[in-house]
Amino acid sequence: MTETTEIKSTLKPNDLYQALQAELSILKTENAYKYEVPIDSLMGPIVTVNGAQAVMLASNNYLGLANHPDIIKAAHKAIDEYGYGMSSVRFLCGTQKIHLQLEEKIANFLGQESAILHSSCFGANEAFFTAILQSNYNYTNYNDLIISDKLNHASIIDGIRLARIACKNTIAKPYEHNDLNHLQKLLQENTNPATRLKVIATDGVFSMEGDYADLKALKEIATKNNALLFVDESHSTGVLGNWGRGTMEHCNVLGQIDVITGTFGKALGGAHGGFITGKAELIEYLRQKSRPYTFSNTLAPMIAASSIKAIEMLETSNELVSKLHENTSYFRKSIKELGFTIIEGIHPIVAIMLGQTAIAQNMSRELLNHGVYIKGLWYPVVPAGTARLRAQISASHSKAHLDKALLAFEKVGKQLKVI
Repeated sequence: MTETTEIKSTLKPNDLYQALQAELSILKTENAYKYEVPIDSLMGPIVTVNGAQAVMLASNNYLGLANHPDIIKAAHKAIDEYGYGMSSVRFLCGTQKIHLQLEEKIANFLGQESAILHSSCFGANEAFFTAILQSNYNYTNYNDLIISDKLNHASIIDGIRLARIACKNTIAKPYEHNDLNHLQKLLQENTNPATRLKVIATDGVFSMEGDYADLKALKEIATKNNALLFVDESHSTGVLGNWGRGTMEHCNVLGQIDVITGTFGKALGGAHGGFITGKAELIEYLRQKSRPYTFSNTLAPMIAASSIKAIEMLETSNELVSKLHENTSYFRKSIKELGFTIIEGIHPIVAIMLGQTAIAQNMSRELLNHGVYIKGLWYPVVPAGTARLRAQISASHSKAHLDKALLAFEKVGKQLKVI
């Protein structure tokens, strides 16, 4: 006789709310509760919080384009010409010529054949994995293998999880962060004659660390193992390389990566929207099979137009990219000289390591009192015991802005006995 467990009662709504409140109370007790601090002004190198000015060090506004006059002008012009929104998905009546122009622009900028737009890079990453790993091409006995960097963005992880739910014969393995020997070991251990598709997935730049993947070496490994190389360039496009073409330009593999995803919501204007670029056949397949693409409203015309303008600005001049690199180098050198421990690198994400969650929370709060807007990161966003402040530098910062921030770091760091 098979034993069964009878569910005697259903959780009542009031019981659920009490349980949720208890969980929230624990977060506050452990000093791990995430607080939102409203900004009273436009996004820029200096923002206003509760009537006081603060140097912004928490934004992905790497090139200072979030409220650049040329970007705003392009948005206004697009509203006048194309309206506020389309109220539709792409394949019904949500495509304007401006959307096609943006797809062509971003593909060309990144050295790819074609591109497809999404509401976000989170959506783009989910779209890629669920569409590709669920496609069976009339295969019956096969498996797909995807090997993903352990510190990849949550959107890559969730995309793989969703694909595995629908496609049980997908094998997914994490490799240790930027450990190419471990990657190759997993490829050797998990490949068999029934493997249909192999994918190596990595961030170009890792958002919590500020370090980057060695795409040249990864491409060699992918080619040797007949694997598709997938790279999320959200924190790289507009940031790395002499012209802001990302990790690919920095690693000298521009045009050689199989699949690139990214966002217009960071360096390229900071508003909204994501994309996937790659071979024309891949992009066309995604237009037909991608559920996030098929069932999500199109980008607002003003975002499409402003994103086109941001790319055109990068194609015309690398002045902003050069200024960003200069500011990043100055801040990284200076924060270390004060005695803080950072994760070494070249990216404007500067992870200032503190270890304990409470210290990261308290330091973030005290820095705001000293005119610096920065946020702490702790578990589960980063591994336990590696709490940190994530400083993000912008081309719009002046040396005076950075010096003001560094002075505050010195005062608060000594006050909290971090340095």
